[in-house]
Amino acid sequence: MDALGRLLILLGLLLALVGALLVWLPGALSWFGHLPGDVRIERDGVRVFAPITSMLLVSLGLTLLFNLLAWWLGGHGR
Repeated sequence: MDALGRLLILLGLLLALVGALLVWLPGALSWFGHLPGDVRIERDGVRVFAPITSMLLVSLGLTLLFNLLAWWLGGHGR
C-alpha cells in the first residue's frame, strides 16, 4: 500500500503542476500540435489533422515517466 500512496501523491503533484501551468501561463503549450511533422490538410469540406510529432513527444514523455515511477516504486533497483 505504501507504493500506491506514493504513486497517488506523485500523480497529484504532477496534475497540480500542469493545472498551475495552464492557469498562469496559458500560452505556454500553444506550440503543441503545431510542430514540424504534425500533418494538417484543409480542403473544401474536409479537415485532416495527424499530430505525429506531438504524439511522439507525448509517448517519449510518458515512457520516461512510467520508467521513473517503476524505478522509484520498485525500490531503486533492489
